[in-house]
Amino acid sequence: VQLVDSGGGSVQAGASLRLSCAASGRRFSSYSVGWFRQAPGKEREFVGATNWSGDMPFYTDSVKGRFTISRDNAQDTAYLQMHGLKPEDTAVYYCAARSGPLGTTRLGVSGYDYWGQGTQVTVSS
Repeated sequence: VQLVDSGGGSVQAGASLRLSCAASGRRFSSYSVGWFRQAPGKEREFVGATNWSGDMPFYTDSVKGRFTISRDNAQDTAYLQMHGLKPEDTAVYYCAARSGPLGTTRLGVSGYDYWGQGTQVTVSS
């Protein structure tokens, strides 16, 4: 499956953005989806993930209550809705996918086989 990330931008603190992850090539509904981010000089970190149906998404503590993952399998697209953005959310955001259910490595980059190219999110104070 090929993934294309979009929707990033430069915003003020407190703003909202919605990132999109468009999939092609395979039946997207059979893939679990994760979102990661990487700030300059830091390792890529887990943001959140959801299974094939989009229910029961889970998130890293720093984004709970502010970020929401959803997906539209009919449109082969997953989303990361971000509210209340903070300067520390500044990073390149990546969607990732793996065939089948999320595994025990779902919080790490090794838990996913396919990656988008990333989209830059910059939050200024």
